[in-house]
Amino acid sequence: MATDRRTLLADAALGVLADEGMRGLTHRAVDRRAAMPPGTTSAYYRTRAALLTALVTRLVHLDQAELQATAEQFPAPRTAGELVDGMVVLTRRRLTGEGRRRSLARYACTVESVRDPELREILVPRENAGRGAVRLFLAGHGVRVADVENRTHTLLTCVDGLVFDRLVNGGDVPREALEGLIAAALRPAEQSEQSEQAGQAARPDQPVGTPASR
Repeated sequence: MATDRRTLLADAALGVLADEGMRGLTHRAVDRRAAMPPGTTSAYYRTRAALLTALVTRLVHLDQAELQATAEQFPAPRTAGELVDGMVVLTRRRLTGEGRRRSLARYACTVESVRDPELREILVPRENAGRGAVRLFLAGHGVRVADVENRTHTLLTCVDGLVFDRLVNGGDVPREALEGLIAAALRPAEQSEQSEQAGQAARPDQPVGTPASR
């Protein structure tokens, strides 16, 4: 548990954001959550922007620690099934308890970062043991070197999207959905190109870059 006051206030701000949303994130609300005297938060973080920056920085730190812990819990995956096992654990952690509250805060901050370049820079995906394990797995299972980084990013972004969907609609991320994403990431480049061309041919009126559905 954090003991220094700045970190305590950042943790309290994270909790306020998760429970009350962006509109509820005020210096006074953080004071109350942290059980600090009125004015404490504003003494450490003079502006709302400074408070939000501290919150996001703390959130990224906690997320990185979680990813590191998950990677250490599981040995380097040798099969697609083992990689799915690790992702099942990660998605459940992000949908329950403190992980769920961090997920709520993370998505709120992500939307806010659209209008705030400083927040966007802090939220840029960083290297960690989990990302490295996925990259090594794909590279060791036939994905071309030139495609590994892009497929790693795409796979993890899709997993993040599944977490968001379950956060809104309830329930766990289905294991079969994760299996499908990993199968797609391992698909030979030629098959991926053929599938993309077939999809475009099946939707001749669909503008390029426009989702076919939600």
